[in-house]
Amino acid sequence: MAVQSEFDPSLAISHKFPDSTYSYTERDAALYALGIGACASDAVDEDELKYVYHEDGQKAIKVLPTFAALLTLESLPNGFDLPGLQYDPRLLLHGQQYIELYKPFPSSCHVQNKVSLAGLHDKGKAAILEIETKSYEKESGDLLCMNRSTVYLRGAGGFSKSSKPFSYSNYPSNQISAVKIPESKPFSVLEDRTHPSQALLYRLSGDYNPLHSDPQFAKVAGFSKPILHGLCTLGFAVRAIIKSVCKGNPDRIKSITGRFLLHVYPGETLVTEMWLEGSRVIYRTLVKERIRTVLSGSVNLRGLNSSL
Repeated sequence: MAVQSEFDPSLAISHKFPDSTYSYTERDAALYALGIGACASDAVDEDELKYVYHEDGQKAIKVLPTFAALLTLESLPNGFDLPGLQYDPRLLLHGQQYIELYKPFPSSCHVQNKVSLAGLHDKGKAAILEIETKSYEKESGDLLCMNRSTVYLRGAGGFSKSSKPFSYSNYPSNQISAVKIPESKPFSVLEDRTHPSQALLYRLSGDYNPLHSDPQFAKVAGFSKPILHGLCTLGFAVRAIIKSVCKGNPDRIKSITGRFLLHVYPGETLVTEMWLEGSRVIYRTLVKERIRTVLSGSVNLRGLNSSL
């Protein structure tokens, strides 16, 4: 794509996104849990049955913390419609995800989303956007979570007016910086195989990007076949941390960072390695069949006696 001479980054930064709403039911929460592999290897897993079924004495199903990412799906119905920005959606890559969680999700909810541009960077051959979404419980007004998604728009860079590439961020860069993987033995390791239909199941939660279902679309994007959603891989990794470190308690998750390093093909086996450093878990997820790292990041935990 040609250099975007008409794209003015100052106009993009001042652009106001409209508020949006998102509603989900207990069925949506359960479908999401199945989409990221809950109960896939054991239908009565004592740590995970609560995400899909009302166990004895349980009034409602529990909602996994990475469900937070779904709340943003309808917040930008027209895509990244910044003034003058042109990009090919087939060349979009999801680079990173940062999530802060303020209270456990109810099993069903009406959500109000407030969206803003948190970062904009010119990398020459690509533009990087950081979109921040704060999600509020509509009835109470309580802040549920905050998502910050980093996307790479290949072919949309080159808009800097000076020799110095344009770069803007409205938050400290260390919030989602790359983690350093320890050289020591992991605290815990969990292996979990995705199913060949994993992407087809996960897309029912609302991400219908054909990159994950259409063979021809995937080939145009440079892949031999449809790939797994990056957020699905993140869901597998955080679910592994809840099971291995949090003793099955999802409410201990305070914040999540994830850097997507390589694609995953549905049917491959994910191996998540975890290192516990105080109240922080550093993790790395590899594809067993190719011995390649596909995801890395960290999770901050609440204390066992935290009242949220």
